[in-house]
Amino acid sequence: MKTRFLVTAIAAALASAPAFATNGYFAHGWGAKSDGMAGAGSVLSKEALVGASNPASLSLAGDRVDFGLQLFLPDRSAIVNTGGGAVNYSLNEDEYFVIPEFGYSKRLNEVVTAGLLVYGNGGMNTQSNAPIYSLAGVKTGVDLSQLFIAPTVSWDINEANSIGVGLNLAYQRISVYGIDMFGAFGYSSDPANLSGRGYSDSYGIGANIGWTGKVNDKLTLGAAYRTRTYMSEFEKYKGLFAEQGDFDIPASANLGLAFRATPALSIAFDIQHILYGDVKSIANPNNNVVGNTQLGNDDGKGYGWDDMTVFKLGFEYQAKDNLVLRAGVSHGDQPIGADDTDFNVTAPAVVEDHLTLGFTYTLKDGDEVTGYYMHAFDNSISGSGTGGGSFASKLQMVEDAIGVTYSWKI
Repeated sequence: MKTRFLVTAIAAALASAPAFATNGYFAHGWGAKSDGMAGAGSVLSKEALVGASNPASLSLAGDRVDFGLQLFLPDRSAIVNTGGGAVNYSLNEDEYFVIPEFGYSKRLNEVVTAGLLVYGNGGMNTQSNAPIYSLAGVKTGVDLSQLFIAPTVSWDINEANSIGVGLNLAYQRISVYGIDMFGAFGYSSDPANLSGRGYSDSYGIGANIGWTGKVNDKLTLGAAYRTRTYMSEFEKYKGLFAEQGDFDIPASANLGLAFRATPALSIAFDIQHILYGDVKSIANPNNNVVGNTQLGNDDGKGYGWDDMTVFKLGFEYQAKDNLVLRAGVSHGDQPIGADDTDFNVTAPAVVEDHLTLGFTYTLKDGDEVTGYYMHAFDNSISGSGTGGGSFASKLQMVEDAIGVTYSWKI
């Protein structure tokens, strides 16, 4: 029965990677145990998906299968002033998303652990309740989702240190609609490929490398670097995104610490840095009016996002032999500048602070049920309009998520 369930789990994860945004458009964490600690735990969490944060930590996971589902509920809105008065738009045409994830790990010998991770890296979904940037009367929105399939291997090079590497095979798709007032942002070099073309697919590859080191019985450190994932262009939207439809997934770096404060209490602290500023379609400013900045060109206007650094603090407490409790908080300054709010009506990723709670309950046969709750606190940003133009926008978002993962030993 578990074998059949495993096949179903993989198929579900491959078939669906819905959109969500917490730290910019990246997820706040990967793996249910890490999710219960606000995304911390890259050198603490004993689950296969810990390899997404640090592939060297796959050595912690042991022989197991993890299959999880998250119910994600974002609430996003925008106030847009076009000169004729401010209008409040809901961006919640789709109100909730079900997000699957899957992890498998197997210790091959005393040194090597291998695994397969399948998870949603991140994304964004918005659809306005009325046209915002469309003269044709089309509701404005975007649907972006990213799926990673990551074969991963870790090596214990001695009793204290491990290294790991993962190959990130990435798939993403996007649909953009209701943006035909392109003159408001700078004319498109290819207006036929600006919006309303349905879904466009993109494929790419990158890598994830990591190290963990046990300083002593109480303290473990780790570091990981995920390379930029080079993606094929969104051909249907080469008139919208800079570099003729390019939309690479940015690189990120992670530093992790786990401290065993008492036999029952462990503290995790992670710092994640996401290099949004290295991808032109994400980082190029809206308000640049110097040079060849038509939408779709190499220097074409983008979302104006800055790099983002996120600080994550998590706690794990062994309450009983079969019960572990978790909690976490995180903070990262949102990446959108005040001059770039108009374009980001379709991507109002402005949340900064997260609070999470979680647990793992071990069943009599050794299987585990892990659950968590995440709340991203309400946050907003107001702008004077792209380049000080006629538009002025306020973006607002608040989020909740509930997740559960079932795990069994193999």
